[in-house]
Amino acid sequence: MKTKLITSLFVFAFLTFACQKETKKTEKKESKKEMNETKKAQKIKLTPFTVSEKFPDASLKLEGEEQISLKEGESTFKFNVKDYELGAQTNRNKIPQIANSDKGQHIHVIIDNEPYSAHYMPDVTKEFDKGEHVMLAFLSRSYHESVKNDNSFLVRKLKVGDVKEDQKVDIDFDAEHMFYSRPKGTYSGKDTDKILLDFFLVNTDLSDDGNKVLARINGEEFEITKWQAFMIEGLPMGENKIELQLVDNDDKPIEGPYNTVKRTITLEK
Repeated sequence: MKTKLITSLFVFAFLTFACQKETKKTEKKESKKEMNETKKAQKIKLTPFTVSEKFPDASLKLEGEEQISLKEGESTFKFNVKDYELGAQTNRNKIPQIANSDKGQHIHVIIDNEPYSAHYMPDVTKEFDKGEHVMLAFLSRSYHESVKNDNSFLVRKLKVGDVKEDQKVDIDFDAEHMFYSRPKGTYSGKDTDKILLDFFLVNTDLSDDGNKVLARINGEEFEITKWQAFMIEGLPMGENKIELQLVDNDDKPIEGPYNTVKRTITLEK
């Protein structure tokens, strides 16, 4: 009788242990599955944006030397735009739902790598503090993608007022440069589904065995080996961190004042 009781207790203990072990194993699988599903659901997608009208003959010019002298305060630049209509809506027949300016095509003006300002007329007024500044201007489609050709942009050093030594900008215009353009600011409603990523290159290009741009989006890294715009999908509501970095074939950062840029954008319902 005693032997049977001991045997029964042993079997009960063994079955209980086995059941608990199986339960923990099942819970672990379910937890891992849930984590994978959550990770999959939050996965960011970056895809090439290849449906844009090219505008190969569009050009942007500005009278002046490589370095322009200005007074402190407001200055107006007179741009000469050819084969490109400012204020017109870019053909969007094949373009997915993305943020678009109802004011049409325009000029992006970037001063000292700050977020661009959009201008829909050829006369552009900006305000400057004393010192040296760098201006990049390029033609933009109505949905804020840059026009990329040899004549669609210009880069100038601006000298404002009596510049002291510590107010000078150390930049080599013959070197390789990358300027951040999009995304920018706050997106809401349907514009949050697909976000345009775009940048502008000067004196360089990208390839599989040459220079690249590393895009880090909320910690996820993407390697870009062709100069074109991209579409970001899967961003969560709220703040999102975007970093672009121009690197060589060995993933080493290329020296330059603007070749690594970090920005924060916001998505809201």
